[in-house]
Amino acid sequence: MYGISLAMFIRAGLGLDPWDVFHQGLANRTGLSIGVVVIAVSFLVLLLWIPLRQMPGFGTLCNAVLVGVFADVGLAFIPAVSHLASQAGLLAGAVLLNGIASACYIGARFGPGARDGLMTGLARRTGWSVRLSRTLIEVTVLAVGWLLGGSVGVGTVVYALAIGPLVQLLLPRFMVPAPAPKTAAEPAPANC
Repeated sequence: MYGISLAMFIRAGLGLDPWDVFHQGLANRTGLSIGVVVIAVSFLVLLLWIPLRQMPGFGTLCNAVLVGVFADVGLAFIPAVSHLASQAGLLAGAVLLNGIASACYIGARFGPGARDGLMTGLARRTGWSVRLSRTLIEVTVLAVGWLLGGSVGVGTVVYALAIGPLVQLLLPRFMVPAPAPKTAAEPAPANC
């Protein structure tokens, strides 16, 4: 879902989400596809987890590879749109799908993706809300991406302002309950 949402966002043509502004800037400078850049950046972001003591899981590793793969697949199949209503619809769908994807894979407890693990690790270590952590990360990445020449537009602003509150709203709805702590087994009652 996340990789397809990235492709939808790009094809809407109203400005990229902050991470894709960064990815596009790097892709333009390196000549690599956005999907390949997404994969490379995922593994670099995982290095930032070390001081946060954030542990990767199976889902983390899948996310690090599959988001980039599906972003390139989505870009191959989703056509660019030019009518403003279609662009706005594609943008709204991309933001919503991105929020759902983030909440689903964080909530599944198989390990968040590199970027969301950075967000949740920062929130956990600092006591900040998920909303604040996500917004600070998005603004920082947006600024660097813009300096690298990535596309910024109204869609960028919509995403940057909406994704933190959207993930915070959706995360409790998709959170798988944590396993109950194991307690010492109580002795079985004696038969009388």
